Amino acid sequence: MFYKLAQKVMFQMDPEMAHNFAMTGLKATANNPLNCFYAQKIAAAPVEFMGVTFPNPVGLAAGMDKDGEAIDAFAAMGFGHIEVGTVTPRPQPGNDKPRLFRIKPAKAIINRMGFNNKGVDNLVKNLLARKSKAVVGVNIGKNKDTPVEQGKDDYLICMDKIYPYADYIAVNISSPNTPGLRTMQYGELLEDLLASLKIKQKALAEQYKKYVPIALKIAPDLSKDEIEKIADALIRNKFDGVIATNTTLSRDGVSGLANSNETGGLSGKPLNELSTKVIRQLAQCLNGQVPILGCGGILSAQDAMTKLDAGAQLVQIYSGFIYQGPKLIEDIIEAYRSRIAK
Repeated sequence: MFYKLAQKVMFQMDPEMAHNFAMTGLKATANNPLNCFYAQKIAAAPVEFMGVTFPNPVGLAAGMDKDGEAIDAFAAMGFGHIEVGTVTPRPQPGNDKPRLFRIKPAKAIINRMGFNNKGVDNLVKNLLARKSKAVVGVNIGKNKDTPVEQGKDDYLICMDKIYPYADYIAVNISSPNTPGLRTMQYGELLEDLLASLKIKQKALAEQYKKYVPIALKIAPDLSKDEIEKIADALIRNKFDGVIATNTTLSRDGVSGLANSNETGGLSGKPLNELSTKVIRQLAQCLNGQVPILGCGGILSAQDAMTKLDAGAQLVQIYSGFIYQGPKLIEDIIEAYRSRIAK
């Protein structure tokens, strides 16, 4: 009830202003009695994924808490993990505003944020300050002004700095809002990146006596052949996991609606079938050798179960969380518990 009232107010605001307002409120109320407005007691439903024990299969996707400022608040809602970021080596403002748009009739969102964040050093401070023991993944990217050919250097810088404080690392080469970024999903750029990250991971694991798994986050706008090549590269480079998918450039399901012509990545309900299709194809190619985290268009418990049926072991929500609220977390976990009890 509280969320529906809050949503009604925030949906009258500019989307980015509403986001900032919500994040400020969550930071202010985390770890004090005021978190009663959103805290939930969630039954345990542990999942082993990439060698990490997740308390339940529902996570918060990257993009909501770019700088790791409200980890404790999201943990109180019952998320099994919180993925912060995307973070870059240096702070950057992101793309020009406006850059975030609701398409309410389709329960969708278009964003062209452009990796706006306060930089990796600031994120490290927030990771150190958190009180929750929630599983936290850190989503890393490259700065906009770093040439694509040198992009791997930015990922290695971020990885080096956040490694001791992350439970897993997500490598974002699939956002449509940083020029040229998606080209890193192909050919020599992909091979070089994956190999370099695994070498760095091995060195850091020895340094910190701690193995932090790495997952690659891919786009939904890939052909079957491109998915097969990415899957092959993940297997050969012994990557720990893959996140499918990021937002889409497609406008299927929103054509003709207000804001549908805005540039950027589309998320929400119209992305659901496309991301599930990618998960299904990935699962066939990977044949259990690399686990899959499903993300994209989950607005109900059934949507999440469909992702799991397609081959994912965990799921993440973002737009569905905005439209449905924290109850979506509980609904998915109840459905998952019912399934494993059978």
